[in-house]
Amino acid sequence: MTGNRAGATLEQVAAHIGVSRQTVSNALNAPHKLHPDTLERVQAAIEELGYRPNRSARGLRTRSSGMIGYRLTPRDRGVLTPLMDDFLHALCAAAEARDRHILLFTAPLGDEGLSVYADLLAQRAVDAFVLAETVVGDPRPGWLAERGVPFAAFGRTWGPGQAGAWVDVDGAHGMAQVVEHLHSLGHRRIGFLGWREGDGVGDDRLRGWRGSAEGLGLSTEDGLIVRGANTIDAGRSGAAVLLNSAEPPTALVAVSDAVALGALALLAERGVSGGVAVTGFDDSPLASATLPGLTSVRQPLERVAEHILLLLDNQSVSGSLLRPELVVRASSERR
Repeated sequence: MTGNRAGATLEQVAAHIGVSRQTVSNALNAPHKLHPDTLERVQAAIEELGYRPNRSARGLRTRSSGMIGYRLTPRDRGVLTPLMDDFLHALCAAAEARDRHILLFTAPLGDEGLSVYADLLAQRAVDAFVLAETVVGDPRPGWLAERGVPFAAFGRTWGPGQAGAWVDVDGAHGMAQVVEHLHSLGHRRIGFLGWREGDGVGDDRLRGWRGSAEGLGLSTEDGLIVRGANTIDAGRSGAAVLLNSAEPPTALVAVSDAVALGALALLAERGVSGGVAVTGFDDSPLASATLPGLTSVRQPLERVAEHILLLLDNQSVSGSLLRPELVVRASSERR
C-alpha cells in the first residue's frame, strides 16, 4: 500500500500490516501492552505511511493535552545559567520527537508556587511536569506524587526518600575527575571555589573535591575553601581570598563556569594567569568562548532530556545518576 501518506489514517496503518485498530492505538498510547516485535512493526508502518495522530481528537477522547509543564526559574542579574537554557532546548527537541510539547510557566519556588501547578492541572493544560533546578527540601515532588500526577525531575532534593522519578548528573564524580586531572599535572595544593553551604548541588561537588583530594593525599583544610554566590564577582573575590593566603593554591577548582570566569578575570588583572590553573563545571558555551579556553565538566544534557521523557512514561523507575565528562582546555594546562 502506498496511498496518500500525508492523509494516512489509523485504520490504514492497521490494514497495512494486518493488525487491529486497537493494536495501533496501543502502540501510540500504551506501548507496554504490546510484544516488542509487534510494537516495532507498528512503529515502522507509522513511519512508512507518515501517519500523524489527530491531537485534538485524541485529547477529547483521552482528556489529554499532550503538553508537559516546565517551570522557568526567575534570574537575578549577574547570575549566569546557560546550562539550563541548553537543557530546555534539549528537552523541547526530545519532546517534539515524541509528538509532545513543552508548556513554559513561572512560579515561586516553594509551597507558595504549588498553586500554579494546581491551576495548570485543573485547566487540563498539561498532562505531566518536568521539574528542574530542584533544591533541598523541594516540595514539588511530594506534592505531585501524592496527587498521582506524572512527573520526572532533573535533579535531587537531597533528602531521604525523594518522591517520584528523577535523573541527575554525578557532580561528585565530575569534581573527582577534575582533581585527578590537576594532580596528574603536578598540582599538590588545589583550592575550591564553591556555593554557599546548604546548596545540594554545590555541597555534592564539594564532596567530590574533598574525597578525591583526600584519596590522593592532598590537603582539604578549611583555608582552601571559599563559598559564595554563583556569580563572576563571587569567583573573583573568592579567588582573591585564596591567592592572598599565606600558602596559596596552584590550582582553583570552581563549582561552576561562572565562578571560574571570575577567577580567570582576577588572574588576568594580576598578570599571573599563566601560573595558576583554573577549572569550571557545566561546560557552558562560556567555557569554549573565553580566553584561555576553560577546562570544565560537561553534563550530558541530551541524555538527561531523553531519560526524563522515558521516565514520564515509566513511573516505576525511581532515580538514575549519569556521569559527566571532563573537557580539558588551556586554563588547566598552563603552569
